[in-house]
Parts: sequence; C-alpha cells; structure tokens
Amino acid sequence: MILVSEKLISEYVEKGWWGTETIYNLFHHHVETRPNTEALIDPLNRSEICGGLPKRFTYQEISNEVDQLAGILVKNGIRKDDIIAIQLPNTVEIVISYLAILRIGAIATPFPVQYREHEYETLLNFVEAKAVLTMTRIMKDEAAQRFVDVRSKLSSVELIFAWGDDVPEGVIALDQEELLPQDIESFQHEISTAASTANDIFTICWTSGTEGKPKGVPRSHNEWIISAYASVDVGELTQDDILLNTFPMVNMAGIGGMFVPWLLSGSKLIMHHPFDLPTFLQQIAIDRATYTLAPPALLNMMLNNEAILKQANFSTLRAIGSGSTPLSPMMVKGWKEKHNIDIFNYFGSNEGATFMSGPKDIPNLEQRATFFPRFGVEGYEWSTRIANRFQSRIVNADTGEEITTSGDPGEMRIKGASIFPGYWKNEEITNKVFDKDGFFCTGDMFEIAEVNGEPKYYRFVGRSKDIIIRGGINIAPEEIEYLMQSHPKIAEISVVGYPDKMVGERACACIVLNSREDPITLEEISSYFKENGYATYKTPEYIIFLDSLPRNPVGKVMKNNLREQVLSEKMSV
Repeated sequence: MILVSEKLISEYVEKGWWGTETIYNLFHHHVETRPNTEALIDPLNRSEICGGLPKRFTYQEISNEVDQLAGILVKNGIRKDDIIAIQLPNTVEIVISYLAILRIGAIATPFPVQYREHEYETLLNFVEAKAVLTMTRIMKDEAAQRFVDVRSKLSSVELIFAWGDDVPEGVIALDQEELLPQDIESFQHEISTAASTANDIFTICWTSGTEGKPKGVPRSHNEWIISAYASVDVGELTQDDILLNTFPMVNMAGIGGMFVPWLLSGSKLIMHHPFDLPTFLQQIAIDRATYTLAPPALLNMMLNNEAILKQANFSTLRAIGSGSTPLSPMMVKGWKEKHNIDIFNYFGSNEGATFMSGPKDIPNLEQRATFFPRFGVEGYEWSTRIANRFQSRIVNADTGEEITTSGDPGEMRIKGASIFPGYWKNEEITNKVFDKDGFFCTGDMFEIAEVNGEPKYYRFVGRSKDIIIRGGINIAPEEIEYLMQSHPKIAEISVVGYPDKMVGERACACIVLNSREDPITLEEISSYFKENGYATYKTPEYIIFLDSLPRNPVGKVMKNNLREQVLSEKMSV
C-alpha cells in the first residue's frame, strides 16, 4: 500500500533521498553475507516477562523463525497490505513479527503492552486489522485472553495468534503450528507475487493528540530508513556495535532509534523489557553493550548514585541516546568526564521529525545538552544524511511568518523524506497539520540559538500542545477527561501534567465535584479506568479539587493556571 504520490516519489528518488531497498532487504543482506553471526538476544528476565528461557539467535536462525511465522500467516489467509496488530513485549518475538510481516508485505500496527480493551475496540476497528499477534502472558496480564474476551466487538479481526503455554480457545498457538509442504509452496508463491516496494507502508503507529484519541501514523520503508540514519550516522554504528534497546519497540524510539538502525548497521541487538535497573546493568556487562537508550531522569539518578556506579561495568559502553525532556548540561558533562560515555541528545516524533546532537556536530558537552543542529537548513553541513533530506523552519504560529532571528520562539515545521504522508483515514486533521507549503506543523516550540555569533543551532522551548509524556509514552489529556467526565461524582474535569523525576511527567486530575460531601479517591479513579478497559498508565496519579475550573473570556480552560496550582500544591506537600 503506497500513500505518497508518484510525483513525490520521483522527486525524492531523483534527489537521491529515497531508494528501492526495503527494510526486509536490509535484513536479508545480513542473512546472506553473515548467516552465523549472532544478531539478536532476549532479555535476561524473559521468564518473568512471558515465560521460557532467554533466546539468542544468529541472522540465519532469525531468518528461519521469520519464514516459519510468515508461512503460518500466509497459511491462515494473511496477504499483502493486510493489517496485523502486534501487542508484544520487547522480546525476540516482536523482532521476528516485524520481519515476518515485512516478508509478506503486510502492515504492522504495534500496540504498547499497556493497551487494554478500550484501545483494542477503538483502534482495531478503526484500522480494520485482520489479525492480532500477541502472547498468552505479558508480565501478569493474560494478553491473548483479553483479545478473546473483546473479540465480539472487533468487526474486522479474523485471527488471533499467540506464543506461549495454555493458549485460549479460538487462538492459534504459534508454538504448535506446523507447515506442510503445500503450505511452504503457497508461502513461496505469495512472497514472489506480492513483493513490497520501499514506498509501501510498513507500520501504522499511534500517537496521542489534542483531539482526545490516538491518531494512526503510517510510515513507509523509505521514511523509516531516513529517520534511522540519524542514529546510525551520529552514533557511527557499525557491525561491531552491540545495541541495547530499552524503549518499547512500538514507536519512533524503538523502531527508528533501534530496530532499523540495527539492520542498517548490521550490529547485534539486545532486547530489554520492562525497564529494570539491575537487569539493565547486567545486560550491559554480560553482553558488552556499546550503545543504549535511557531517559534523562535515569541518567541523572545513576550519575548521582555512587552505590549503583560501583556495581556497574560501563567499560564497553561508548554512547547513550536520551531525550523526550530537556537534558541537564551537568549530566551530559558528568557521564563524559566520569565514564567517557557520550550522551546524544535526541528529539523525534512518530510523524518523522528527527533531530539529534552528537559529538561530531556539537562537541561542546554543555551545548549538546541544550541545542540541536539546524538540520534541513541551507548553508549548514552536518554528519548525518538526514540533515540534507528534509527542510525545517520555525514559524510564528499566529501570523505564519518564518522566524529567522535568534531567541524568538516559534513552531517547528518540517517537510521532506522522513515525514509521514498524513494521519490514517483522517483527512480533516491531516489538512490542519500541514501548512499551505506542505510543511508538517509539529506543535513543538523551538528557537534559533547563536553560538559565537553564528545562528547554527535550534533550542527546544516547549510543547504548544498539552500532551503529557510519561516514561516516553504520550498521554492525551482529552482522552482521560472524556472518560472521567462520565463519572457520577464529577461535574467538571481538566487533566494536566506535572513534572516527575523518574518518569518525566505524571497526570493530575483537576476536579470539580458534584458534591463536596462525596469526594472521589485515586483508588476509585483507578478502578473506573480498569472497569472501562483503559490502559493503566493513563490513570491520573494526583488529584486536586476546585470549586470551578479557571477559564478565559471565551470559556476555554486555562491549563497553565492549573499547572501552576498543581505545582504549588505538590511543593507544599
């Protein structure tokens, strides 16, 4: 399924921005040239995550697993352009699933493991997913059974596949499926007649937005590969590197920052889930990781905890990518001076925005924590290929005029080879987020920053949207408000984020009660979310009670006022 125009494809191919190589082609190249090289490693704590002992695969062994799964999918009627939902932890199975889906030209729509019945019903029906790939157990959750329980509400889902023991009735047990000679013949015929191009859609990921429900973001092979160049080039990744993936492989960080860079570089990929510090440190030491991703709060905490640092072995680790919230200059400097580890400053989005600061482009450690290279601006040369394959500019959101002076904040807008074509089946919102010149309006505020009189950097100022980012996962306040507004104890509700050292931000519910005599508790809210099948991470973790919500003259809730009030209350506790 190709969503971009032939005209745009011709333009980007002529410029050398897009090629013909698919993501599966990248993988197959390594299978052919380095079949016996170890390439993929399970989390050490796999037994706690989903059961079974940790697995380790060479490229050839991965290929065997991929062909087995792809053959099972074809045997059961999955064909090119069919949409398959994936809800899997960061184990070898999610990598095998992506590659099998790529193998047959289907489309993957990955779900965070925290998604529950509400998200299943809303999103699977919206994209008309034909099948689901999951496990019988993910941590303490009976994942496959959840899909079975809600299946009657999923109009398009014909098949549920699962790995693991005690597979529920109505679910295809992937560990027990066998391929007969005729199945293999059918599979080989299918992949020979339904090959994907580099412009076909590979994924439909999900991003929260101000509209109150997740939006589908389709991305092609070429769009993902361009974004992944940032990590490969800035990190100078090669086949000698060992990548430790700590981010869920369901969006930009996991797919664009680890999965595709792994295939571009031909390195080794170690999976990690969920984030567990002792396991993380063990994996670095045992498998000699050279590059990983970690949130700023964790890097700050580790750097300031001598007890942790004494038990850690960072001798092979040369770089860590971090982002989603501003980095501390002292943290970036501390990791380099104490451990000779470079911190890369990363800013990205599912829609294709990609900025990355590394030592080649910004050698000054304190500047690297604060600034990003002005990728996509004529007159500047940077170390990564993506820098010349899209355009970026800052615009006054009120007037639409481009800002060219330093220190004047505006909205970041981008256009080019990494940018998605528009939200899935949502022309109205797509038309709103692309301006008249075809630039994607990110909703993120940046300013031009000068160093030694040269305006060569960007500085992130803040989000113009109200999205809450908790542990790297976006939460739309409107979605929480929509559910909580229906609770009998609540008259009005507004949700805002407040800063948290460990996960970046948490959600606070600012509530006007129907009766002061009948307050609502966090426990009641948590139960209400569970009863309605909402993901646990969306549940508010703090409450303030108000007589009325602050509003401006036209009736809009003033969330800045609420944030200030929440911060004031939190500080006084």
